[in-house]
Amino acid sequence: MAIAKTIEIISSSSESIEHAVKDGLERARETVDNIEGVWVKDIKAQVRDGQLIEWRVIMVLTFVLND
Repeated sequence: MAIAKTIEIISSSSESIEHAVKDGLERARETVDNIEGVWVKDIKAQVRDGQLIEWRVIMVLTFVLND
């Protein structure tokens, strides 16, 4: 029987939402095995002097626990 667990992470990128998601997933893969899915829970943008400077995503990662 497989058991899955979720964790929530926040990632950012000055380039795009897609880069923020990919960068977050890439970083999580360094320490979390068996990632099966990603849910982008929220998207935010940081603005400075009227200019968008950074995208931030809150992601929930689902991974299967090792036996």
